[in-house]
Amino acid sequence: MRFALLLIALATIVGVQAGVSSQPRGAAPAQPAPTIQTLDANITQTVVIRLRYGMDLLGALRTAVAQRGIKNAVILSGVGSLTRYRVHVVDNTTFPPKEAFPEAEGPQDLLNVNGYVMDGRVHAHVTFSNQEKAMGGHLEPGTRVFTFAIITLGVLDEKTSLVGFDSWQ
Repeated sequence: MRFALLLIALATIVGVQAGVSSQPRGAAPAQPAPTIQTLDANITQTVVIRLRYGMDLLGALRTAVAQRGIKNAVILSGVGSLTRYRVHVVDNTTFPPKEAFPEAEGPQDLLNVNGYVMDGRVHAHVTFSNQEKAMGGHLEPGTRVFTFAIITLGVLDEKTSLVGFDSWQ
């Protein structure tokens, strides 16, 4: 199976709430990245990861990726539930980008996990909801599993490199 990979930034609008901080992410780029980058890649293996109550979602994903020696992968899906979330989201529309870090305790359904493993580094986004609203953002340490979380990775062939694919510069 061959895939042309194109990273699309996940932008999620998050209301102002307690526990949200903002910080810049670097200087404006001297030269912007190419408008479109593509590469061919083969998924050589599918890895399913199951996490239990109380585990840090990002920490556990990083551990699983390291234990399996995964360099590059597509996070195909993820579901479960959470007792706490912490994400970061883009907080402006000019360079350099600023980030806000919303976080809260309370029951949440984990609706989706997606993203990439790039040179062994997990770049994951999550979508979650409670009885009132759905939210999402870039997964940060401090997001805790409630009942379980199941995440599926499509491991890419050894010749594929995603280094720099998530750089805005």
